[in-house]
Parts: sequence; C-alpha cells; structure tokens
Amino acid sequence: MRLQLSLFFGAIASLVSIPSAIAQSSQPVSIQFRGLVGDQSFQCNSTYLLGISATSVAPADFRFYVSDVALIDAQGKAVPVTLTQDNRWQYQNVALIDFENKTGMCSNGTTETNDRIVGTVPKGNYKGIRFALGVPFKLNHEDATIAPSPLNLTSLWWNWRGGYKFARIDFALPMSGMKHDQPHSSNKQQGFNIHLGSTGCNATNNRQKPESCANPNTATITFENFNPQNSVIVADLKSLVANSNLTKNQPDTGLGCMSDPKDGDCTAILTNFGLPQTGKSARQTFFRVAPRP
Repeated sequence: MRLQLSLFFGAIASLVSIPSAIAQSSQPVSIQFRGLVGDQSFQCNSTYLLGISATSVAPADFRFYVSDVALIDAQGKAVPVTLTQDNRWQYQNVALIDFENKTGMCSNGTTETNDRIVGTVPKGNYKGIRFALGVPFKLNHEDATIAPSPLNLTSLWWNWRGGYKFARIDFALPMSGMKHDQPHSSNKQQGFNIHLGSTGCNATNNRQKPESCANPNTATITFENFNPQNSVIVADLKSLVANSNLTKNQPDTGLGCMSDPKDGDCTAILTNFGLPQTGKSARQTFFRVAPRP
C-alpha cells in the first residue's frame, strides 16, 4: 500500500511540475507597433498632406489585424509566438492593432487603442520577425456578431462570404465638411477609404461560408533584422498612399479601394501592401522597422 501511495503522489507531483517546466523553457515577448504618417505620429484630430497630389486629409480610421506571428532565430527558423489570450485584443493566433481613439473624424472607432502584440516564445536568441497582415481563412468567414474579441467588431467585417476587413484606413477631406461615414454624392469626392480584405470568395450567397477565395489578400511581412527589445514596427500611412490620388475615384467603384482587383484605385495601394494585382512579387512599403523611441 505504501508503495502504491508513493507512486500515486509521485505521479501527481510530476503533473504539477509540468506547467513550471514549460514556463522555465519559454520567455515573454512584446512586439510594439507605431502608427506614423511619414515622420509624424498618427492622430485622429490632425490633418496631413498625402498622396501624389499632396491632398489635405483628416484620418477617420486606422486599424488592422495581424496573425501567425513568428520570431526568426539565428539559424533562420521561424518560431511561432504563442499569443496571450487576453479576451480583448488577441484571440488564438490573431491580434488587432488599433491606433484610432474615436476622436476627431474617427467616429466609427473605439476609445481604446492597442499598439502591441504580447505572448511567449521558447527561450532563445532571435534576430527577425515574420507575420501576416490579415485574418487566417479558418477564422475569416465567421459571424462577427457572435465572435470573440477582437473579431467581434462589425465595423471591421463585411459579411460571411467576404469576411473581415484586414485593414481599415479611412480618410476624410476636411474641405467637404462631412464625416467619412455620411453619404457622398457621385460628383463630389468626400474622402478615400482603404478596406483590405479577401475578394472573389465563392459562395451561394452572402450568408454562406466560402470554401476558397480567388484573392485571399493576406500579405506576409518578413524583417530579417528585428529585436523586440529595441525595435518597433512602423505602419506608415504616407508610404501606403504615396502613389495614389486621394481626390479621384474610379467611376462605378467603391470610394477609395475596397480590394476589388478591377479597381484602378487599388493598384498602388495593394502593391504597397505587398499584394500587386498583376500577380508579380512586390516590395511592400507600408511596414518598416525602426528603433524604439
């Protein structure tokens, strides 16, 4: 009997020690993002001169989803980051970066902001980072009204067929005197919206989940030189729209770029996201690495 009890309590002790062993073999990681407009900090209540025509615009939204985050070790291996499940900004392998704070023209947003991804990685030395801009297919075509946070924001969701807006970046033209979500006339430009998401998703109707999408539009971003302790990832709106005319809109298309491959207003935008419409490879310009301030 004593031997059986000894074996029993020994087994219990081994089970208790497993979480401790896991904790000792991993290390916390915090990956910070910064929202910039060129060399200026992003603010909802500011105006900026952007695009090829240096148009004065007021930002009305600046949010995007990041997924499948991995750090790159000294041998070049991508090691997945296990995201902290905080019931707010991170769910499974997806995180929401949110720079708007519902001030100024950002009326569709939230007062809370989030500029970082937090989680753990196995202990080691890392020299780079890889992540996807977008939501994985298995999570992309769920119902946002019943999804867990941060996938429960209906302002970042189209429908079951289209899925989520991987990035929502809206601009209003201050001279119009209108908010970005007000109706606009066909003969007067009221703003320029950038909604990145999957297109060409085959389904019987908008309430049915698709099995595939012709244009997934998830960009993989890799930086070979990145240290979470002294580096940040900059998301630069000025670079994103550097080759776009924010005062013009292709007739019979959505205002700005709604990820339609036939929309000429999307050509430069998707290329700068790293998603050229031509199918050829492109160097993204939206993200860059910078020293921590």
